[in-house]
Amino acid sequence: MTSTITYLGDFKIVSKHEKSGAEITTCAPLREGGTSELFSPSDLFGISYGQSMLMAIAVLGKPKGIDITGATCELKKSTYPEPKRIGTIFCIVRIPGNFTPDEKKFMEDAALNCPVALSIHPSVQKTVLFEYVN
Repeated sequence: MTSTITYLGDFKIVSKHEKSGAEITTCAPLREGGTSELFSPSDLFGISYGQSMLMAIAVLGKPKGIDITGATCELKKSTYPEPKRIGTIFCIVRIPGNFTPDEKKFMEDAALNCPVALSIHPSVQKTVLFEYVN
């Protein structure tokens, strides 16, 4: 993946995906002098975790006939002040459908071992709950 990241001024940054041209703009949170009108870079970190979990389940589950269309991840992230860093991530992953206990274990293992999960520093407290909705 190649992207170009440009500081726009006023605590806003745009990132452009080279291949597709898709753009993501972030801004600083209020406590840092920003407007909080957009996601912050640390928000994207949390979002990446949730997206990576869902993508891992979808990609690894497809050959097994597992379809998680409509699955959601409700995510809350908090930061610690000293040193300034992401401190906790709390997720509720809701997956619609009827699944066997083995399929549920497979999906949970896939999510908890997704690339982003394995890249998060061990000092970040991660809590992930799975709910299966029929």
